[in-house]
Amino acid sequence: MPDLAPENVQDYPRPPALEPVRQQLRIVLNGKIAAETTRAFRVLETHHAPTYYIPPEDVTAALTPLPGTTFCEWKGRAAYFDVQIDGKMAPRAAWSYAAPTRDFTALAGYLSFYASAMDACFVGEDRVIAQPGDFYGGWVTANLQGRIKGAPGTEHW
Repeated sequence: MPDLAPENVQDYPRPPALEPVRQQLRIVLNGKIAAETTRAFRVLETHHAPTYYIPPEDVTAALTPLPGTTFCEWKGRAAYFDVQIDGKMAPRAAWSYAAPTRDFTALAGYLSFYASAMDACFVGEDRVIAQPGDFYGGWVTANLQGRIKGAPGTEHW
């Protein structure tokens, strides 16, 4: 798969858009593949790094549901999970929408992972870094341009 094309996060839409991902996604925890897929989606929103969603059947790590949820005005109510593989546990490291809103129904049951909680996450061959502040859970790849929300002082853009 070719390198990722340049994208400016300031050009992403609001309300956010959902699109399929052409690249392979790979998530590593405890030196092992926790998830790997070529059937993912990503959500694009102005000033945010994309969030990637993986089908549950492509997740090999154990997931433990946690109490409590959060609410996104665009996608609906999110549930959270601890992620574990071979004895290493990443607390509250993934989330999912069991019953997302109409525009995001394709995400039902898919999982998104905080890059900061994993050993490594990849879009194609590009290793990602966590979106600043880690609240939003976006994956920053080298092709992204523009100001990304999340760091202190950017909460109210």
